[in-house]
Amino acid sequence: MSNSVPRIAVDIGGTFTDSVVTGPTGCIAATAKTLTTHDRPAEGALAGVDRVLQDAGLGLGQIGGMIHGTTLATNALIERRGAQVACVLTRGFRDILEIAYERRYAQYDINLEKPDLIVPRSRCFTVPERVAADGQILTPLDEGAVAELLVQLDDCGAEAVAICLMHAYANPLHERRLAQLIGQARPSLSISISSEVSPEAREFDRLCTTVANAYIQPMMARYLADFADSFAGRGLSCPILMMTAGGGMTTLETAARLPIRLVESGPAGGAILAARLARQCGLDRALSCDMGGTTAKLCLIDDYRPQTARRFEIARAQRFIKGSGMPVRIPVIEMIEIGAGGGSIASVDRLGRLAVGPESAGSQPGPVSFGRGGTQPTVTDADLALGLIDPARFAGGRLNVDRPSAEGALVTEIGTPLGLDAHGAAEGVAEIVDEAMASAGRMHAVESGKDLSGCTMIAFGGNGPLHATRLARRAGVRRIVIPPDPGVGSAVGFLSAPVSFEIVRSLYQVLDAMDLAAVNALLAALADQAAGVVQAGASGPIAYTRTAFARYRGQGHEIEVPLPPGDLADTDLPALRQAFETAYAAQFSRPVPGMQIEILNWALSAAIQVGDPPAADKPQRAAPMAASATRTIRCDVTGQDVAAQVVARSALTPGMTIQGPALIQEPQTTTFLSVGWAAKVDAHGNLHLHNQASGQV
Repeated sequence: MSNSVPRIAVDIGGTFTDSVVTGPTGCIAATAKTLTTHDRPAEGALAGVDRVLQDAGLGLGQIGGMIHGTTLATNALIERRGAQVACVLTRGFRDILEIAYERRYAQYDINLEKPDLIVPRSRCFTVPERVAADGQILTPLDEGAVAELLVQLDDCGAEAVAICLMHAYANPLHERRLAQLIGQARPSLSISISSEVSPEAREFDRLCTTVANAYIQPMMARYLADFADSFAGRGLSCPILMMTAGGGMTTLETAARLPIRLVESGPAGGAILAARLARQCGLDRALSCDMGGTTAKLCLIDDYRPQTARRFEIARAQRFIKGSGMPVRIPVIEMIEIGAGGGSIASVDRLGRLAVGPESAGSQPGPVSFGRGGTQPTVTDADLALGLIDPARFAGGRLNVDRPSAEGALVTEIGTPLGLDAHGAAEGVAEIVDEAMASAGRMHAVESGKDLSGCTMIAFGGNGPLHATRLARRAGVRRIVIPPDPGVGSAVGFLSAPVSFEIVRSLYQVLDAMDLAAVNALLAALADQAAGVVQAGASGPIAYTRTAFARYRGQGHEIEVPLPPGDLADTDLPALRQAFETAYAAQFSRPVPGMQIEILNWALSAAIQVGDPPAADKPQRAAPMAASATRTIRCDVTGQDVAAQVVARSALTPGMTIQGPALIQEPQTTTFLSVGWAAKVDAHGNLHLHNQASGQV
């Protein structure tokens, strides 16, 4: 897709819907934030798109591309607002969900709360059939048993069916035939099969992923159809592409069939933006910090690539304990997400402790200052009381916010129980939320064997720039970059994402006795399948990336090993061994001599790549910026009132510098430059913030 054609990106979040439109030159022409309309999300998207088109002087008929990301799939899974799902399993394996991993995630917790896996045993049914791990059919599918199965599905009120038969990843014939028979008899049922959703070994994870897909499929199919029809009715004629959790884009048809791929699609756009900015600025170690209205998302970026994963958990019973949620196996950008956004609610618990989040006021009723019925103070109310938000410029001046009502709620709900005034309560809220984000960032880095002190933070989202220097001070980060239009950063990131699709499939092989013909045939089939999905969304040369998931024999988890291009040959095997042992040593200090290496899964990603960002120009000569106004704020270091410079970001030119404390305002957010920090504008309009203790700007 040519960058000379105007394009639109829409990111529907829990509080705000962000819209961005590019002009004929490919540069961003207009941005907007509108409140998310949860009853019908397309309405908020239409309002935002109407606004940016009006500001840019464009019509929908002139738009040549539209990219959309949403938290709707994520929220439906977390809030359990999906379809009534029934499972169909191989006879003898009805209790896969009940058995799970055969262990407790907290061994000695007598009050342990088991993860909610959506489907109870009463809605798990079986059919006679059996396939071996090598794909050989041991017991043919008993099609005569389908009549009884249909009665069971009717009796339990199933709206969607998750089919997960034993070893279907090796041979999907029985799953496909069963889906065909059920679909013919009950065309209203939504059907997901594991060999399409997650064709990998490990039946519990495969079943959970298929269940999650089936659970949200009816709702997401309706939503995507409504979204497409709403914009088509307004004159949009170009295809709509959906952002995926792995950082690529796919078609509406694929998204409707595999909606589990849309989980965390909005935050993925932010990570793509941060990775692109890291490459532009030459930052080989970065921390993406996306703080919106509902949550904060942190992602590590190394060598200009966001950290990725093959597995994550949904709706953990214990927020920071692995194994307490529902496992899902899809390609995903790995990040940690906490309930720390502008709408996060502050309260005092029964022990007299101040707490912030994870509950959020969202867009309805929203923070108290929005005047939409909210009564509980939020992080946005605290920032407003501290003087960091200009009521007249909030959300581009299109949303009225009331500082006195925010201060009143802070006194009533926080100040009175703790003996504080409005400013004291607001400081407490800010301290709690900033420390929560810093702690999450440190934990995320430690889990990956890394240290935040050498990272540069890339901050965006409606609240990211406002909290960046306060968060960095606690996390030990000394450099921050704020991109242009940070308030709608995830939507901007959508415009940089490639049209791509990734597939993982299981084929067990031992490195020393590999069946190269079988492996090459599998990789070729994956390439054809992925290319078909990609070419449905865009045209152009396709780049393929192939990976093997290898381990020492007897181990339970794998390490990614890149594969060379072309058909694998015997001469490639020594290099594969060396690559595995190097990766193993990097993670576990040393390889294990004399051990056989086995490969369980093979992955292939096909992508139509976008161009690299323009390289950073030579530094401009520093020129101090003279602020035209000041505003009294509460200093986050001394706790005293200070005069902060107020600067319009639109007035900044390359080379200009600003000393903190300062507020750099733009339509969708404000960058708070704390005491002891300074900022400089680079040739591309990025703000580079430095802790002055680390050197000159």
